Parts: sequence; structure tokens; C-alpha cells
Amino acid sequence: MDYAIAVIDIGMTNKKVSVFDDRLNLLEAAHRTFPPVRVDGIETHDLAGMEEWFLEELSRYADRFPVKAVAVTAHGATAVCVDEQGEPCVPCVYYTHEPGPGFHREFFERFGDPLDLQRRTGTAEFKALINLGKGLYFVKQRFPEGWARTKWILSYPQYWGYRLTGRIGAEWTYLGCHTYLWDFLTGEYSEVARSMGILPLLPREIRRPWDSLGTVSEAVSDRTGLAPDTIVTLGIHDSNASLLPYFVTERVGEFVLNSTGTWCVLMNPTDRYRMEEEELGKVVFYNISAMDTPIKTAIFRGGAEYEAYRELISRYAALDEDPDFIPMDYVDFLRRSDTFILPELIPGSGQFPGSPPGIVEGGRWFPYEEIVRGGRVPPVLREGKRAYTALTVSLVLQTLVALRRIGLRKGQKVFIEGGFRRNQAYCLLLSSALPDHPVYLSDLTEATSFGAAMTGRMALTGSGIEELSGDTSIRYTELEKHDVPGLKEYEQAWLDLIAQHTEKER
Repeated sequence: MDYAIAVIDIGMTNKKVSVFDDRLNLLEAAHRTFPPVRVDGIETHDLAGMEEWFLEELSRYADRFPVKAVAVTAHGATAVCVDEQGEPCVPCVYYTHEPGPGFHREFFERFGDPLDLQRRTGTAEFKALINLGKGLYFVKQRFPEGWARTKWILSYPQYWGYRLTGRIGAEWTYLGCHTYLWDFLTGEYSEVARSMGILPLLPREIRRPWDSLGTVSEAVSDRTGLAPDTIVTLGIHDSNASLLPYFVTERVGEFVLNSTGTWCVLMNPTDRYRMEEEELGKVVFYNISAMDTPIKTAIFRGGAEYEAYRELISRYAALDEDPDFIPMDYVDFLRRSDTFILPELIPGSGQFPGSPPGIVEGGRWFPYEEIVRGGRVPPVLREGKRAYTALTVSLVLQTLVALRRIGLRKGQKVFIEGGFRRNQAYCLLLSSALPDHPVYLSDLTEATSFGAAMTGRMALTGSGIEELSGDTSIRYTELEKHDVPGLKEYEQAWLDLIAQHTEKER
């Protein structure tokens, strides 16, 4: 092994530090979660605690492996404001914070019609602070004293690169991930960024994710034992890191990726940016790939919904393990068509903005919050296997809607990676629901970290994406398909219920 690459992979739930060899083989990985730090009742990221742990893990790897590069990847909708001394001067607020309808209304009154913004910035309207532009506008209002001391606004991966190197930078995968800050039609910072007055606070030079931001600072080298010439990449948005390995073997237009985790992110690499008029107002947006090409994208919080409902099923039915996929169980469930799990746990976070979460069973409505509080509990939750079936069907239907909205075409391959790879029922039902598409599981267990490691190798060697084909052998398993009649009819009933309950919420 000539060298090793350390990767800092910051998910919303799990934080990881891993190390890869010069052939991109995963050698070791450490995982940790960090509870939020509350500031004025608002959940914020524990930047200090995370930094201490990252440095500890880098020190451990530097002692055992010839680490020559550090690559950073992070979840979206997050930035850090730093002052003249390079210290955070504004709390780093969780993007799940919901400031209320008045805030969203004020944002669009101030910066433009949401449909017009979607047309130019490729950004769908989300609730909470899932749009970074909204997040910055919120902290500017809520923490004016800290905001006044801001010298730089750094996207999340670039903040961590800054802490490692002392140098600022920006790259396109993060600026273009539903931020409202990037204009896809002009290829530069948007009018929202200009109107918010933050252009002087944003790095001007936009570079490639695999470019070197710089080498580790003297303080970081002393703290970790990393050599002073250890380079740190610009960093990359996590969804784009997950997608990067597929560009080695697949061509644009031939595949879509279903990257699953807390968020399920459905990505369709395309040849050009175009926001169709019928897509405006829907939860469809564009990312920018590591190669600076457009990616039509749709998301929903599939992993979060799975965990939430799985906990309820365990509570009421003592179901310890996920049941195997038995096609007839699903056929019987769909035929009965009397039980439905409706999204979304965080309003406006997925494909059905305004849909109140809960369960409809036998025509009766059980709101999710009431179930959690221990109020009325739908009978299905006491039948573990049937409840799990209902949950799987709901997640698959949300996936199908997202796939259609990103323009899935007949014959395109569908790859599943991430946490749901281990969910047999979800994978086989999704494959069965897509008879005209080959559906594959990839063998990448840490796809996001792997993609980030690729950027580290490219930075070290000066190689392009096409030159990694010899070392990026992803093995695929094609999923079998089963006859599951009744799914289309069930989906229509499910959609009708979502529409009815969304209308009631207005």
C-alpha cells in the first residue's frame, strides 16, 4: 500500500471516519452519533464535539496507515458562519427546525415566487430549513449579533475542510443541492444570494470536488500525527458522493440511483438542465454531479419513516426482526386494501407536501402524533407482520412516485444502495413493481464514503473519473421479480387518501 485515504462522512444521523487503501478498499470505519445542542430552544449541531472526535479518529488512523489525503462529504442544507478568527459565530441550526408558515411566506415575498425560483435555481420548496437559503435567512434574523461578525459562509463539507487546512473554498455539488443560492440558467450565484447580501461572504472561486483545498494546518498535523503535506479535498455533497462510483461503469441516461438512508434520494443523471412547467410546484429538483452535470432528483425521508414506524411496531407487537418477503402475504394485503400508512413525518420533506402522517385502517383515521402519545392505536400495529407489510408498501409507493417524477424511462437500470439494501421486503417489492426495469443491489456497503475516497484518490494522483475503472469494481446483484397483483389499484386508493387528508389539513 503506497498510501491511504481518510474519509470524514457526515450524515444527519451517523458520523463516520473511515480509511481506504490506494486501491479503494475499505480498511476500517468508526461510527458515532452526536445529540443536538439546544440554543434558545433550537436544535443545533455539536460542532465542537464532532471536531474533537474527527481529530481523534484521524490521529488513530495516522498512527496505523500511510494517510496522504483526507476527503470530506456531508449531508445537505447546512452551512457554518465563521468570524475573522475562523471560529463559528452563529449556531449551526438543524435543517429539521420548522420556523412556521409566516417565515416561509416572508422568504418568498422577499426573494421571489417559489415557482420562479424553482425554474431558475432547480430548487423545490421544502418546509423546515431544508433549503439552505432559508436556513441562512433564518439565522440572519434569529442571531443578528453573530451574523454581524460573519467573515465567511462555508458550506458544510468546506467548513470541515477549513477547520483542517485554514483555507476557504467552494465546489458545485453543494452549492447546487436545493439551496436557492445557485442559478442553473446562468451557472453562478443566484439573485437570492445577491438580494440576501451574502455574496461578499461566499467564496468566489468554485472548484471541483476532488481538487485539493490545501494541506493540513500545522495545528492539525501536531494534533493528529498526519504529515504536514497531507492534502484535504474540496469536499462533496453526500448524495453526489454516493452517485460518483456509478459514473465509472454506467453512462448518463442509462441508470438511476436510489440512495437510501435517513433520506431516500432518487437521482437520474441527465444531459441537460430543464425544469418542465408541469414539474413546477412538485418536489422535483436538480443536483449538480461531481462532473458538473445536472441530476434530476426527488427525495423523501424513507429511512426516518421506517425507523419511526418500526419502533411503533416493536412497541405494540413485539416484532424483533423484519419478516422475510413472502409474495402471497403482500398479495393478500393488497387485495384487502383496508390499511394505509400515509406520509410525511416532517411536513413538506418529501413527495407529498401537506400530507398529514398517520394510518388509515378500515376507514378510520389515526394521526401519527396521537399514536405516538399512546392515544388511539390502530389494530394493525398489534399485528406485527401485517404492520410491517403496510410500512413496506408505503415506502415502495413513495419510491415509485419519486422515480416517475425524475423521469424514469422504460429500460433504465435502477440501483439500490444504502441502508435499504438490507431490507429484503422493500427491495424485492420495488423490483416486482418495476417489471420493465432491471433492479440491482450494489455491493457497496459505504457508498458515500467510497465516493468521497474516490475524490481523495483523484486529488492525489491527478487521475480523472475514467481512469478509476480498474480500481472501482462494483458488483451488482439483479433482483428477482414476483407477480404481486393489486399494487396499482392499492396505489390509487393510497393516493386518493393522501389527497383527501391533505385537503382537510388546509
